[in-house]
Amino acid sequence: MNRLPLHQDLYLIAHDQAGKPLIHQSSMALGLAGAVLLDLVLSGYVAVARGQGAVLRRPPTGDEIGDGLLSDLARGHPGKEVKSLIKKAADGLHERTRAALVASGVLVRVSKRRLGMLPYTRYQLADIASVVRASSGVRSAVEGWKPPDARCAALCGLVAVLRLEEELYLDVPAARLITRLREIATAGAPVVDELVGVVDTLVAEAAVAVYR
Repeated sequence: MNRLPLHQDLYLIAHDQAGKPLIHQSSMALGLAGAVLLDLVLSGYVAVARGQGAVLRRPPTGDEIGDGLLSDLARGHPGKEVKSLIKKAADGLHERTRAALVASGVLVRVSKRRLGMLPYTRYQLADIASVVRASSGVRSAVEGWKPPDARCAALCGLVAVLRLEEELYLDVPAARLITRLREIATAGAPVVDELVGVVDTLVAEAAVAVYR
């Protein structure tokens, strides 16, 4: 099976097997948007410097969501500022990522009913191997089995920012694991460290806004 886009891997890690989100949806959407941009940067479609993004190559990328972000950037949208670009891309991104995973057969739509309640829908894993593949590189990097590439370093950083460390099922204290994940992200590449830092800032701002 071909490797999924980075934001799809992050989506799988951020949900349990029954399809229930493990973190607040606004934080998840920002993480997913950061992952889309990171994928574009690491694939040579976008350059980022001093908080600004610029298109290097035009679509198609093979991912509809990535193509959309590239189009926004190419049109000279104010989102050329990376922070604004991620915030804009986050709008509706959870649902669009889920739809893409359903379309590819990674997730399946399941309708359920509880006694005395209206039916509801869950989007469950078709095969647990998908989430195992999504997180295997991160686990290998933390345990030192395999040197992480820049993409893996990016995923490590996003897992740390979104506090999804428990989903790695590693026998490491949470604080130490978060520190290690952040170290891997920092060492991965300067642009990885920069963009993970932007996502971290946006998630923190969103969390503060909830309590205002």
